[in-house]
Amino acid sequence: MIDLNVEPLRSIGLTPAMAQAALAFSSASDDTPPHRLVRVTEVHRETLVVHDGKQETSVRAMPRLARELAEAGSALAVGDWVLLAPDAHGEPWVHERVTPLTHIARRDADGRRHPVVSNVDTALLVMGLDDDYNPRRLERFLTLVQTQGVTPVVVLTKADAVPPERVEQALAELRARLPRGLEMLALDGRDASNAHRLAPWLGTGQTLVLLGSSGAGKSTLTNALLGSAVQDTGAVREHDSRGKHTTTSRSLHRLPGGSCVIDTPGVRTLRPDVDEASLDVVFGDIAALAPHCRFRDCQHGAEPGCAVREGVPPDRLRNYQKLQRELRRDTLTALERQAQLSQWKTLMRAGRQRGKQKRGGE
Repeated sequence: MIDLNVEPLRSIGLTPAMAQAALAFSSASDDTPPHRLVRVTEVHRETLVVHDGKQETSVRAMPRLARELAEAGSALAVGDWVLLAPDAHGEPWVHERVTPLTHIARRDADGRRHPVVSNVDTALLVMGLDDDYNPRRLERFLTLVQTQGVTPVVVLTKADAVPPERVEQALAELRARLPRGLEMLALDGRDASNAHRLAPWLGTGQTLVLLGSSGAGKSTLTNALLGSAVQDTGAVREHDSRGKHTTTSRSLHRLPGGSCVIDTPGVRTLRPDVDEASLDVVFGDIAALAPHCRFRDCQHGAEPGCAVREGVPPDRLRNYQKLQRELRRDTLTALERQAQLSQWKTLMRAGRQRGKQKRGGE
């Protein structure tokens, strides 16, 4: 049985679809204590902070649940809906995670999966118009979210700090490079009117997540939407406009209009957790041109008659190919990784040997 108090839960993002998914966990036995539906607002090393629409509580997850999620290559994330039940001493424990309707995860350099957030409707991809501006990184964020059923919105911050022509130049470049129909906004992250500009994605029950590098202005924008300085903000380095990780963990906040926003720390390693078919969703222009190449197995490198190389900007094509290589590495088994490493070591030794021979012959 589930204790489902709908009205308070709506204030932290409960939707009819999620309520229905939660009810699927109803216990067939009336002897068990009622499970209470709550939402995860923070994740720490040993504990979670959950919200029931009225108050926050620090709880722990059952070891069984943590083990099951780990075996599936997952873990609890901010935005998850979970079921609480008390133990014999009255202490609440997380017993189940309601299957997320959307889930964003990334991989680290070793290919291990790390959950980012769950149950978000819109991802604000935040990028500064200063030295933080990087279309290749933005394409990675697009790949991260667009294939997971999450609506991306590009938000260019610090529009007040650059000339108007720079703003127009950046918007024109991104519109020419990125998929058509992608919403883009340029704004001053401190402006209180940002809530009005973002109103289409701030409806009751909607959940947004802010993604971007450190110093892009995610926490500043979060504070503007909240109407108060809840999240810490800091200065950026002058030489590269990078921030100092003032936001160190993900956290969910309720907004005045009935929606929720999740602020996230900047990530140093961003490898989307997707497959090659999903990659073609973001790089649809490359997928559309590939059948017109002269060779069926064209790698879009030095082959003659390559339609992709002729029709796609070189920098975008290089980014696509780099993502492809990363995704293929993620699918390798441990033995395949070891064999690949041995092959690279053999090639490097052969290269060093040739260098020695050349130097010896001079």
